Amino acid sequence: MALASALLTVMMDAVRKTARPMLRDFGEVANLQTSRKGPGDFVTAADIKAEDTLYELLMKARPGYGFLGEERGMIEGSDKSHRWIVDPIDGTTNFIHAMPHFAITVALERFAHDGSSEIVAGVTYNPVMNEMFWAEKGKGCYLNDGRIRVAGRKDLSDSLIGTGLPFIGKQGHAQSIKDIHAVGQRVAGIRRLGSAALDFAWVAMGRYDAFYERNLQPWDVAAGILLVTEAGGIVTSIDIDGDPKNGKQVLAANTEIHAGLRKVLQGA
Repeated sequence: MALASALLTVMMDAVRKTARPMLRDFGEVANLQTSRKGPGDFVTAADIKAEDTLYELLMKARPGYGFLGEERGMIEGSDKSHRWIVDPIDGTTNFIHAMPHFAITVALERFAHDGSSEIVAGVTYNPVMNEMFWAEKGKGCYLNDGRIRVAGRKDLSDSLIGTGLPFIGKQGHAQSIKDIHAVGQRVAGIRRLGSAALDFAWVAMGRYDAFYERNLQPWDVAAGILLVTEAGGIVTSIDIDGDPKNGKQVLAANTEIHAGLRKVLQGA
């Protein structure tokens, strides 16, 4: 059985406590009161409540840390070297439509004196499936109590690829179609399931061979970047220059197909 550090245990306990009322809400999804926060982008009572719970639990454990969340935005902390990055429900549209493919995700970012940063701990939890993906810098990646690694497929033509598509009101539709056209001719299949956090986790455990997407946010990718790298994979931007932590463009894959898929996407 894998042993998590005290800090990672705090993170996992926080997402489990957050998940309990969320699952009750999911069971009564038809009765949820929802409000629009932008075309195609829903905020549910469960979404707001989940971030409130995460914020309270994480800040109680580490009061001085900064906080970056989808609903709250950026909150500066007295400890300038650490920041929580949180997405209370990644896959909100799935949640609203009673699809059991969504996740709670928490990452811890550590800043160096020169302003650079790295993700040092990450948790992604699918509460419906009770799948807890977690990783700590330099200590491997785990699903519940078992260690996981990326798939070992070597040929792009045998690979199953995850991606995302922009929804109404978002930019990038034309580029997404170009990407799918280019990639689809080279791979065994492409899937779009609606949760970038779980797409990363599925690469980490080998369900997907790779995942790519453009125009994401830091909270969509933070935990997933660490999961994949600690599972033996590679996460980069699609272009040569770029920091995948900002979410603008990400490519996560095993070491065998990363370069080939990146070349295809760069030519799309």
